Amino acid sequence: MASSKLALVAQAFLPVFLYAQIYASNLPADHPAIHYMQGAVDDPVAQLINRRVKLEPREGFGYLPSLLEHLGINPDSQALVFSKTSFQAEKISPRNPRAIYFTDDAAVGWVRGSDSLEVAATDPQRGTVFYTLNAADGQPRFTRQDVCLKCHQGPATLGVPGIFVGSVFPSSSGMPDRLGAIITDHRTALEDRWGGWYVTAAHGEQRDRANAVAPDPAEPHALRTEGKQNLTSLVREFNTTGYLMPSSDIVALMTFEHQTQMTNFITRLAWEARMGQSLDADIDAIVAYMLFAEEAPLREPIEGVSTFAKTFPQRGPRDSHGRSLRDFDLHTRLFRYPLSYMVHSAAFEALPEGVRGQIWRRVYDVLEGRNPSPKFARLTAEDRRAILEILRDTR
Repeated sequence: MASSKLALVAQAFLPVFLYAQIYASNLPADHPAIHYMQGAVDDPVAQLINRRVKLEPREGFGYLPSLLEHLGINPDSQALVFSKTSFQAEKISPRNPRAIYFTDDAAVGWVRGSDSLEVAATDPQRGTVFYTLNAADGQPRFTRQDVCLKCHQGPATLGVPGIFVGSVFPSSSGMPDRLGAIITDHRTALEDRWGGWYVTAAHGEQRDRANAVAPDPAEPHALRTEGKQNLTSLVREFNTTGYLMPSSDIVALMTFEHQTQMTNFITRLAWEARMGQSLDADIDAIVAYMLFAEEAPLREPIEGVSTFAKTFPQRGPRDSHGRSLRDFDLHTRLFRYPLSYMVHSAAFEALPEGVRGQIWRRVYDVLEGRNPSPKFARLTAEDRRAILEILRDTR
């Protein structure tokens, strides 16, 4: 009954998302080669459960800080979403945004005043697995929530269980308009991103949908954006007391956008391979995505306000020259060396060897000049050489 109610609440608030990229139909989670809902999983949450890790509460935050610590998630990854696009929608508003924290293989959603934490964790074989952590009785318990697939498996996630970032037109209460919402990633123009999100940043004259609501129900797409750009503090937007960070960092959110769809690409390829489906088109698609072929360029530099832009690059392997795929550019593009850092993830490494080999062959065809496709034209000779050298030392 609780799971059914959760699904109904989530669907009641879910807007109709538009998809700028190729439509991907749902793959069957109950396929014999997948068994998504059966059998043991080996995602970060399952590992905590198996190790019988004891989470410690903290006044005002419950088990959030302890959970983040055990999952290896830095609080500076915090991004705040105030649109009612969660099963906890009734608790979410511009005055009480939902906080999202993430690392490469896990994401946590927290709502101030709620006893429930939302967790999504990546199993290398099955993809994203969803949980709630409830502690209403003082005993924290993880519960797997496959009902989340009602919203988290569809075109927004490439037809497999996954996470996505949406940009909506929120009302003054945070209710999203049913039309005009889009899925965003690094390919989305900044002016279309982050409707329903708070964003703290300096980004010059570039404009986005962040920090704004549409106060007039007769004009649900008329966001009140005056004075809402280039915010470096949120204290005038809502009471930030009770949040781990007083910010919603633009660099963290842009990184999260890229990572969500990269993870979904990996999951889809893994499932298709196990189901014996044709992979050629999707391999081309993931190669283009991981090389940022259609990245929306930055017209001016951007700067976040948290420590994320400093701590995130420290987590990855570096080559003999001290370079990493996690290094940011933030002047004309997101990353300095445009090949997804997710190639170092456990999920990517768990792809069937033949599939991974095909991906790498096509990546090297681009980097070594054997693929002259104009969609990779923005990769300069210097970019390609640097990426090749990084791969040589870190693969």
